[in-house]
Amino acid sequence: MALTGSLDATVESDRVSFTFTVANDGDDPVTLSFRDSCSADFAVLDSDEERWRWSHGRMFTQALQSESIDPGESVSYEGEWQQPETGTHTAVATLEADNQDCEAETEISV
Repeated sequence: MALTGSLDATVESDRVSFTFTVANDGDDPVTLSFRDSCSADFAVLDSDEERWRWSHGRMFTQALQSESIDPGESVSYEGEWQQPETGTHTAVATLEADNQDCEAETEISV
């Protein structure tokens, strides 16, 4: 199973919007299993220090969920950092599936 991730960021004066796309580059369908409604998470790092995390302070529905991605298809997850700190940061998106790993990162300047 070959999952690849990409992370796009749109920087505005009062927010940064993230889109994390997870693509199935393999030949077989991939089923993602989640233990709650948090399918992906986003973090902003300054060097190795975490400045912001999308899931921090949020509550998620505690229910098992699954999602399938057919070969050649992709799914996207979105997050938003409101009132971002100025500077150059590394944004990291992580798939929160129990049975698959996928991560992507990009540099942003606010």
